[in-house]
Amino acid sequence: MRIDILTLFPEMFVGPLTESIVKRGREKGLIDIQCHDIRDYTKNKHKKVDDYAFSGGAGMVMTIQPIADLIEKLKAEREYDEIIYVTPDGETLNQGIANRLSLKGNLMILCGHYKGVDQRIRDHYITKEISIGDFVLTGGELAAAVIVDSVIRLIPGVISDETSALTDSFQDGLLAPPVYTRPAEYNGWKVPDILLSGDEKKIEAWKEEQAYQRTKERRPDLLK
Repeated sequence: MRIDILTLFPEMFVGPLTESIVKRGREKGLIDIQCHDIRDYTKNKHKKVDDYAFSGGAGMVMTIQPIADLIEKLKAEREYDEIIYVTPDGETLNQGIANRLSLKGNLMILCGHYKGVDQRIRDHYITKEISIGDFVLTGGELAAAVIVDSVIRLIPGVISDETSALTDSFQDGLLAPPVYTRPAEYNGWKVPDILLSGDEKKIEAWKEEQAYQRTKERRPDLLK
């Protein structure tokens, strides 16, 4: 998979894209992630990439020219399955979206700033708009990193145990059941006997029931 990230602050991705699962996927050659500084493509002699909105009001808007030129350059090099704009008014990210994106070959992600990007970018280039929740961040970089991480961990070979991602919360519409590890008793706190029984059939039934009960208590909306 190839992911191109368009941003005003490429340095913000140094940590998220060079550690943990993402690092492993890159080292294995399973993913190629490139960050592009939008300022490098502006024709403004002062490297300015924002301007006042025609409608007036507070806040600046990212200008169309550098973004359009960068997108056109990348599109000339390869075809993209999705060109994603990270925005608070986009479709809320969920496991289903991450699953579908993980099956794609080439993705482009545009990170907004200020009051957002010129609407013409959204109208003519963007194929999918994604939000990570009903709140506003200073820019789209952190949200883009969340999207990238949620997608990459689903690519076969990135996680050592590929079945692990398939048992995550939300994969089957439920939250994951509680998990335990050694020691079986600590400070008098014991692991449920069923998990020590060795009876795989009963253990799976217990997990399913726990997942359902946890979802019912914490996220009943998922059961609708």
